[in-house]
Amino acid sequence: MKNFSFLLVVISLFVSCQGDSKQKTTTTAPKVEVTNIPIPRFDREAAYNFVAKQVEFGPRVPNTDAHKATKEWLSSQLKAHGATVIEQDFKAKAYTGTVLNGTNIIGQYNPSAKKRILLAAHWDSRHVTDNDPDAAKQNLPVDAADDGASGVGVLLEVSKHLNTLPADMGVDIIFFDAEDYGESGGNNTYSWCLGSQHWSRNLHVGGYKAKYGILLDMVGAKNPRFRKDDVSLRYAPNIVNKVWKLAREMGHSSYFTDEIVTGILDDHFMVNSIAGIKMIDIINTPGDTSPVFVKHWHTTNDNMENINKRTLGAVGQLMLAVIFNEAMGKF
Repeated sequence: MKNFSFLLVVISLFVSCQGDSKQKTTTTAPKVEVTNIPIPRFDREAAYNFVAKQVEFGPRVPNTDAHKATKEWLSSQLKAHGATVIEQDFKAKAYTGTVLNGTNIIGQYNPSAKKRILLAAHWDSRHVTDNDPDAAKQNLPVDAADDGASGVGVLLEVSKHLNTLPADMGVDIIFFDAEDYGESGGNNTYSWCLGSQHWSRNLHVGGYKAKYGILLDMVGAKNPRFRKDDVSLRYAPNIVNKVWKLAREMGHSSYFTDEIVTGILDDHFMVNSIAGIKMIDIINTPGDTSPVFVKHWHTTNDNMENINKRTLGAVGQLMLAVIFNEAMGKF
């Protein structure tokens, strides 16, 4: 892993006076003073442990004891890392007719800062393993080590460092709920991503704005293939290209490719189309045919055996580089 340093630019204005019979006041060019601010080192071991802890609770399916216990733990972790935490409770009717009791968990850093970016992942587990090759197992809930817990684990480790940001730079971390309780094979787009739909229509702060957002989903598997998805490119192409360029500069060109993948429905679609906030998705899509996701997607194999510390470290260090680069005005 590499540490990167960026420059904090402090601008001082000087007023000079000149004249013959009378004085004239003019403003000279700004004088620039610089201070080196290193980007924190991302601890991939700690991120891995955060993923494992979520899996230990059991599948985090809404309306279950594991879901409730995980919610309390996630909120406590964000608070321990210095965030102002908002639990946005909501009820949503699933495609099955079940009323889900969901909670979007929001951690605010420097909440009064106007310049903000948004980082997100979903924290719930799918209620069925309907993609499992064994038909007898397809009604079991998913452990969701990768599809959910990996992104949350990365952001929990990132959150440890956000109190070191300049006061004028704000970050919001949102753990969306009920993302994965959608109808497979159906045409109802809005049966998925129920938590991000609710948040996008009911922002946690009135008039909330963010410069852009980054969603992490399935970021824990070995040798990932993070392709540029068409939703991200439609709504925020400049952010996609900047993030992918930075990833390549950090030595992760084998992970972040310029290939384009289509047909990805994720929380970022709701944030873009409903809230009007530009958000991109970093999601592992290694398959060339449907499904394009990892082989353990929505199966009983989505467990800790498929979580790779190097991948977590690469994504986490990239997130810290984006955040601190943005804070220094370099992104």
